[in-house]
Amino acid sequence: MTEFTETYTAASKSFRAVTTAVLRRLDLHLGQNLVVAALAERDGQTPGELAAALDVTTPTIVKMATRMTAAGLVMRVRDDKDQRLVRLRLTDAGRSLVEPLAASMKEIEERLTTGLTDTERASLTDLMTRVTGNARALLAEWDESGD
Repeated sequence: MTEFTETYTAASKSFRAVTTAVLRRLDLHLGQNLVVAALAERDGQTPGELAAALDVTTPTIVKMATRMTAAGLVMRVRDDKDQRLVRLRLTDAGRSLVEPLAASMKEIEERLTTGLTDTERASLTDLMTRVTGNARALLAEWDESGD
């Protein structure tokens, strides 16, 4: 493996492990934090809207919503104007997680970037954003070519 691949893989695995541990304390699974945050920002999104916003598939959101509904965090509500549409809304229990979740994610960010200056944090974020963009462009290229 290349140095970049090893470093990126180690960082990704470490971030996932830390995030998973924090989410477990809130009785959430990885990814559910993103759903809670997205619905806190704009409650009542359809699974398709959430999937597009979170860059995942609609079936992934449907499965997550099923689990979160069973846990009492989300409820499915039929759209007033189009009964074929289902909208996801946070329950009171789901809404009660918004602040602790935001605080936990902020703590993770602060702890993982300890020792970095504000400029270094901004550079790191910019570089990761560019790498993500390059990866998405590569995937799109491969999709177009059929690879």
